[in-house]
Amino acid sequence: MTKEEKTKNQQGRTAIFSGGVQSLRNRRKNQLGGWLLITVAVLLTLVIVPKGGLIPDYYAPGDIASRDIKSPRDLLVEDAQLTQAKRVEAASAVPLVYELESSAGLEAIKRIRSGLELLRQRQNSDNGQSQEDFLLQLEAVFGVPLTSEEYRPLIKLPFSQDLAVLMGDLLQPIFGRPIVANLQTFQADRNQGLVALERNGGKEINPGVLDQTIGLNDALTQAKRELSLIPGMSDLQQQTLLKLVQQQLRPNLAFKQQETERQRVAAEDQVAPVLFQIKKGEMVVREGERVTADQILKLRAIRKSGSDNRSLQTAAGLLICILLLIYVAFNFAQKNVSKFHPDSRDLLFLTAVFLALFVLIKVSIFISAGMGNTFSYFDSSVYFYAIPFALGAMLVRIVLNSETAFLFAVCCSILVGILFGNSLLMALYALAGSLVGAHGVRQCQARSTLYRAGFWLGLTNMALILGIHFLTGRVFELELLWKLGFGFFGGLASAVFVNGTVPLVESFFKYTTDIKLLELANMNSPILRQLMIEAPGTYHHSILVGNLAESAAESINANPLLARVSAYYHDIGKIKKPLYFIENSGGQRNKHDKLAPSMSALILTSHVKDGVELAREHKLGAELIDIIQQHHGTTLIKFFYDRAKNQADPGVQQIDERDYRYHGPKPQTREAAVIMLADAIEAASRTLTDPTPARIQGMVQKLINNIFIDGQLNECDLTLKDLNLIAKSFNRVLSGSFHHRVDYPEPVHIVREKTEGDERIPVNERAKLKSANSDRKSPEETQDPEAADSESSPEDLKRLGMS
Repeated sequence: MTKEEKTKNQQGRTAIFSGGVQSLRNRRKNQLGGWLLITVAVLLTLVIVPKGGLIPDYYAPGDIASRDIKSPRDLLVEDAQLTQAKRVEAASAVPLVYELESSAGLEAIKRIRSGLELLRQRQNSDNGQSQEDFLLQLEAVFGVPLTSEEYRPLIKLPFSQDLAVLMGDLLQPIFGRPIVANLQTFQADRNQGLVALERNGGKEINPGVLDQTIGLNDALTQAKRELSLIPGMSDLQQQTLLKLVQQQLRPNLAFKQQETERQRVAAEDQVAPVLFQIKKGEMVVREGERVTADQILKLRAIRKSGSDNRSLQTAAGLLICILLLIYVAFNFAQKNVSKFHPDSRDLLFLTAVFLALFVLIKVSIFISAGMGNTFSYFDSSVYFYAIPFALGAMLVRIVLNSETAFLFAVCCSILVGILFGNSLLMALYALAGSLVGAHGVRQCQARSTLYRAGFWLGLTNMALILGIHFLTGRVFELELLWKLGFGFFGGLASAVFVNGTVPLVESFFKYTTDIKLLELANMNSPILRQLMIEAPGTYHHSILVGNLAESAAESINANPLLARVSAYYHDIGKIKKPLYFIENSGGQRNKHDKLAPSMSALILTSHVKDGVELAREHKLGAELIDIIQQHHGTTLIKFFYDRAKNQADPGVQQIDERDYRYHGPKPQTREAAVIMLADAIEAASRTLTDPTPARIQGMVQKLINNIFIDGQLNECDLTLKDLNLIAKSFNRVLSGSFHHRVDYPEPVHIVREKTEGDERIPVNERAKLKSANSDRKSPEETQDPEAADSESSPEDLKRLGMS
C-alpha cells in the first residue's frame, strides 16, 4: 500500500469517526434542546398567566387598612346583595298561577245524567241482567264505586218526572262555576296577585269569571239545597244522591306550584346584575381607615379581576403559543442564520436568561403596583417604563452574537406584549429597546461601552414613549414627563444590570466575553509574566503574533480582541520546557541535536497539551483553551519527520507520518485559523535574510497555500476572499516590522577617539574608520569653526531623536 493510499484510508477512518461523534453530539443537543424548550415554555406560562396584584384578601369589616390601595384599572363590580334583592323582588312580583279546568263540571253533570238514565232504564226493564252486573255497569258510568245500600235507594228514585234532566238543570249553576278547595286561601292569593289559565291552551281566565269562584263546601251546600227542591224523594234518597254528587264534585281551579316557581326563576334570570363602576386610579381604601363592607367588595373585585386568567384553558393556550413561537424561531434561525449554532451550554444560558428576565419583569410589575398604591400622584403603569426590558438582549449580544440577540429580542418582546395584557405597544417598546441595547454593546471592550449603550437606550426609550403617548391620542400632560424620566432610567438600569451580571455569567457558564478578554490582555497577568521570565523568546513571538492576528481579524470582520489575546496565550505550554524551543535557546546548543526525531516531535507536540492544562488551571475560558488546542491543527512537523526518514533504514523501519503530526483538532473558528496562520508566518519571517516586501509577500502566500492545501482550514468558516485579506494584512504588518533604517554616521571627534585611543580595535578597522571619516570636511577646512559647529549640532541632535 502506497503512502497516498495509507493517508487516504487514515483520513477516511478519521472522517467516519468524526462524523459519528458529531452525530451523537447533535442528537444529545437536540434532546437537551427539546427538554429545555418544554421547561422554558411551562415556566414562562406559570410566570405570565397569573395577573394578580398585591391586593390583600384578608380584610374584614372594621379592620384598619395597612396602606393606600388604588384601583389599577377600570372595573364594573357586581353588588351581589343588591342584585339578589332585585331578583327576590322580581320573583315576588310574579303572580301565583292557578289552572282552571272548565270542562270538569260539565263532565260531572254528564256522568250524573247518564247514571240516572241507566237507573230509569233498569226500573222499566232489567233485560235479564243480574244486579251485580248492573251495579258494575252503573259504577263505570258514575265513575265512583257504589255499595248495595246505596244502590237500593237509587233504583227506587221517582223517574216519572224526567229526574235526569232536572238534576242537570239544578246542578249546572254550581258545577259551571270555578270551584276551589279553600276559598279563603284563594282570596288571599288573589289579593296578593294571581293569574288563572285554561288547562287546555293556557289562555288567561277573565277576572270576572274568577269573581264567581266558590269553595268546595259552599258548592256542596248549594247542591244539597237544590236537591231538596226535587219532589217525591225520601230523605234517604236525597242523602244518597247528595253523596253521589259530592263524589262527582271536585275543585276545578287549583294552584300550580311548579309553574309558579318556573315563572319566578325566569323572572330572576331576567334581572341584570347590579353593577357599580370603579375608575382607574380611584382610591379604594386609605391607610389607617376602617374598612367597610363596600370597600371589601371592591378589593375582592380588584383581586379577582387580576386573577381571572388563571383558568386551565388560558394556560394551555399560552403554553401552546410559547412552544410554537420558540420552536419556529429556533428552527428558522438554525437553518437560515449562518452564525446561529448554539451548543448545549448556549441553550442553557439562553434558557436561564429568558426565565430570569421574565421573573424580573414580573417582580417589577408587582413593585410598580405597590408603588402606584403608595404614591397616588400618577398611575402605576408609569413605573412600567423603568423596567429593563433590554437587559436580556444586551447580555446575549455580549456573550454570544448579534444574530442570537436579535432572535432573543423578537421572542422576548412578543411574550412581553402578552404579559402586559396583549399590548402591542409594550411589545414594540420592548423590541425597539432590546435591539438598540444589543447594538450598543456589539463591541464591548470597556466598561464605559455599557453605560454609553445605556445612555442611547434611555434616549430611545424616551422617543418611543413620546410616540406611544401621542399614538394613543393623549395630549401633553405632566404624567408624560414622569414616563420620559422612567424610560431614561430604564435604559441606564439595563446597563447597570448587565455590568453586574456579566461577571456572574462568565463565572457560572465559563464564557469569555470581550470584557474578560480585556482583563486577560493585561501583560502583568501571572501566566504572561512567567512566560516573559522563563521563555522570553516565546513571549516576544506571542506579542508579534498578536499584532499579526489582530490586524488579520479586523480585515475579515472577526473578533480582533479575541485573536490578539489568544495569540498572547497560544504558546504558554512552552513554559514547561522552554529550552527545547529555538526562540528561547539564547544562542546555546540546540538540545534536539542529541534527541531522536520521534522524541523531539513528542516534545514539540506536548506544548499544546501543556498549554491547555495551564489555561484550565488559570481559568482562561473555553474560547482561549480551544484556540490553544487548535492553533497547530494536525500539521506535520516536517523538519523532524524528514530527519527521521533520513535516519531510518527503509528495509527495517517504517516511519509513520501520524507520529509527527500535532493531535489537533483543526481550527474550528476563524479566530483559531488566524492564530494558526499568524503563528506560522511570524516564525517563518525570522528566516528571511533580506526581508524585502516582495520576499515577504512570497513567503506569506506560500505558507498560506501550504496550510490550505494540507486541509487545516477545512473545518472553519474562512473563505478564499478572507485568505486574500489575511495575506494582505500580514504583508502590511511584516513590511512595517522589517522596515529599513538610515545608517547614521558618528561625529568625527568620537571616531578619532575610537580609532586612535582604543588599541583594541584592529589596525585594518581603524583604517576603514579613518577612510570613512576622510570624506568629511575637517574643522580646519571650515572658515568659521564655531559657526559650523552651531549649524551642525541641531541637525545631529534631531537625527538622534533629541531636541
